[in-house]
Amino acid sequence: MRRICVVTSTRADYGILSGLIRAISRDSELELQLVVTGMHLLPEFGNTVEEIEKDGFEIAARIDIMEKGDTPLDMVKVTANATNKFAEYFDKERPDLVVILGDRAEMLGVGTAAFLLNVPIAHIHGGELTFGAVDDGVRHCLTKMSKLHFVAAEEYRHRVIQMGENPDCVYNVGAMGVENARKMVKFSDAEVRKKLNIKEDSPYVIVTFHPETQSILGAMLQVQPLVRAMKANPQYTYIITKANSDAGGRTINELWEKECQTEENWHLFASLGAKLYLSAVKNAEFVMGNSSSAILEVPSFKIPSINIGERQAGRLMAKSIIHAENNEEAIKLAMKEAENARDEDRYRFMESPFGEGDTADKILDIIKENLRYNRLEHRKEFMDLEYETE
Repeated sequence: MRRICVVTSTRADYGILSGLIRAISRDSELELQLVVTGMHLLPEFGNTVEEIEKDGFEIAARIDIMEKGDTPLDMVKVTANATNKFAEYFDKERPDLVVILGDRAEMLGVGTAAFLLNVPIAHIHGGELTFGAVDDGVRHCLTKMSKLHFVAAEEYRHRVIQMGENPDCVYNVGAMGVENARKMVKFSDAEVRKKLNIKEDSPYVIVTFHPETQSILGAMLQVQPLVRAMKANPQYTYIITKANSDAGGRTINELWEKECQTEENWHLFASLGAKLYLSAVKNAEFVMGNSSSAILEVPSFKIPSINIGERQAGRLMAKSIIHAENNEEAIKLAMKEAENARDEDRYRFMESPFGEGDTADKILDIIKENLRYNRLEHRKEFMDLEYETE
């Protein structure tokens, strides 16, 4: 039996990976090694390891890598902690494959440990661009360390190949976020309102704002235009999910906690969990902030997303996404556009550019095929693109 290690460190990547985790756990040819780390283990971020336990998954290991602060130096320390502790885990357990999603700094540590110990890596969501965050460089580093690449769109597949990866190892499988949005059983609107304390007749908006780690502005200055725009639109109830542990994330969360003490219709949550989050999105007026979920998952619900600032700049986006510069007036105009878009219902037939919602099964089949024929044991080579010389 071949052992597949899946690493999850945040509420976001677990929500995306849950379908694949379930598929691996049910497969008679594979053994799941689920490793939980990062923000999952901290009460301030919702202690989301409990969500994983409630879903019935057996956790192979809990690996604590976090630091108390949220400065860039703390991010470096977290990455170093991940390298050291996951090196010990991989050296002892020796999985046949490690599955890593995305672009977070701690995953660079996980990937480095696996790569230097010659444990093959399958990387999900490579080839994307996010100019406003250090995630961009992390994502590309993980690409170069990985044997298998599961990308969300053909444009991303071409970019990974452009980085010297073997085309035979780069698979356009769509995004698992789309699969979750379409297939996950959801709560009713009444259940969502009860769980989130939203009045029956109140329209609501979901807000998630993470720090732009490449910005010259501090986290507090980054989020203040959004706060002012929300106060200028008191007709909505705001469901706010906390920022992640990137540099400046705790600063943003402290501001939300302060504002929610005086704003009656603002509700702050460390985490909603995948099912409640997607259920809430389904009946929200719109979603706004700078989270990747507003780009990957929300378009599947045919509602507008407002993408603020530069954190997600460079990503392929659906037509339902409204861009706003990070200033109060631009955000207020975007909110008005989103409001009008819902009234006109003009987003009803817009489709997500990230697949048809069958990603987990595709990934599972490809992993099993590569393991079956021992393809992951082959030496990885740089594949040059053809070019003309002068």
